Amino acid sequence: MSTAASLSRPSLAEHSTPIKEGGTVPSVTFRTRARIESDDENPFDWKDVTSEDLFRGKRTVVFSLPGAFTPTCSSTHLPGYEAIYEELKAGGIDEVYCLSVNDAFVMRQWGLAQGLEEDKTVGANGFAKVKLIPDGAAMFTRGMGMSATWERERGFGERSWRYSAVIDDMKVEKLFVEGGGVSQDYGPDPFEVSDAKTMLDYVKSSAK
Repeated sequence: MSTAASLSRPSLAEHSTPIKEGGTVPSVTFRTRARIESDDENPFDWKDVTSEDLFRGKRTVVFSLPGAFTPTCSSTHLPGYEAIYEELKAGGIDEVYCLSVNDAFVMRQWGLAQGLEEDKTVGANGFAKVKLIPDGAAMFTRGMGMSATWERERGFGERSWRYSAVIDDMKVEKLFVEGGGVSQDYGPDPFEVSDAKTMLDYVKSSAK
C-alpha cells in the first residue's frame, strides 16, 4: 500500500482494537456548545464536557456511528434510539448518547434536521432526549478502540466504527460491535447488533 493511501489510517493498532467488556472508558474532553442568554442567531458558547461528566455515577447507553447526515445513521440508527428513549430510561438507563467523529456545529444541525426536540434552557448542552456528543478529534473513539477510515470507499478520514454499549459508572458493561470488530476501508456498512431493538432487549433483560 502506498504512503499516500494510508495517511489517514489510525497510527496505533490499539486505536482500532475494541475495548473489552469490563474495561474503563477513556477519560477525554469533548468540545461542545452550550446555550447562553443571548438574542444572537447563534446563542451558544464553548463548554468542555469530560467523560466523567457523562458517565461517572450513571448507567448510560452510547451508540456510535460513522457520521452525521449519512444514510443508515440518519434513517435508522439515531431515529431508532430516539423512539425508545423513554423505554430505556424506564429500564434503568440514566442517559442516552449518540457519538460521532463530527464537530459540535455539525452535530447540532444534524439533530435539527432529524427533528429532535432542542433543549433551549440556558446552559443546556443539546437536545431533550438523545444527546449528541461531538468527538471531533476522535479522542474517545481512539480510546474505545473504534477508529476506522473509509478513504477509498467513501472519502472519509478517521471516523468511528458502528457500535453500541452500556456504560455503568465509567465501565463497559455490555458492548455490541458491528461485524465483530473494526475493519479499515470496508465496503459494507454492517448494522445488525448496535440497533435500538437489540439494546432495548438487553436493557430489559438486565434491568437493575
